[in-house]
Amino acid sequence: MFYRKPLEERIAERVAKRPPLKQGKHFEHRPALIVFCVVVAIALLKVVGAFVLMWMGVF
Repeated sequence: MFYRKPLEERIAERVAKRPPLKQGKHFEHRPALIVFCVVVAIALLKVVGAFVLMWMGVF
């Protein structure tokens, strides 16, 4: 009555429906690109902030 396919089968069906990956594209999904950019920006801000603190003589 309430039959549902197992999770693995549902995921496999969704993956099979996706188009093939395009050559030369690094991030197929937009959220992955956004997360990557945020992580790089935070790391860059930390490094720049450390240099500013050292330059000011605080650190």
